[in-house]
Amino acid sequence: MTNPQIIVTDPGSLSFRDRTLTRAAVFVARRLEKRSPRRIQQVLRLLRKGARPAGYTEASLARSMVVRTSLACSGADGCLPRSLATVVLCRMRGTWPTWCAGPRVMPPFGAHAWVQAEGRDVDEGLPDGYMRIMLQVPPAGRNP
Repeated sequence: MTNPQIIVTDPGSLSFRDRTLTRAAVFVARRLEKRSPRRIQQVLRLLRKGARPAGYTEASLARSMVVRTSLACSGADGCLPRSLATVVLCRMRGTWPTWCAGPRVMPPFGAHAWVQAEGRDVDEGLPDGYMRIMLQVPPAGRNP
């Protein structure tokens, strides 16, 4: 059974520079999502070097720009490219949120990828404890 969804993308409301950066981040994310989880972590660990930790507002803005620009990142099945594009876009702006991936621990069970900033899930709208972190790439200098 499927649930109907309304997906709103409006890249026209972004400046030319923001649209270009966001599309570049989505391009990188779409290539990266085809790699193994281990390879994704390796690449993200390289990308995060030299970036300062992203604030919640910065990460939320980047996620919003990705969702408004890319239909593939907007849908329910777009969590991996959406989270990857969000961290790449943040990195292009000099910051780095924590990239996370792991299972949902409540129905519907399955894998999920998301971004955290300031210790909170960014715009996920899910209750605390709904997802278990199995992989993460925090800002450089922070564990793991």
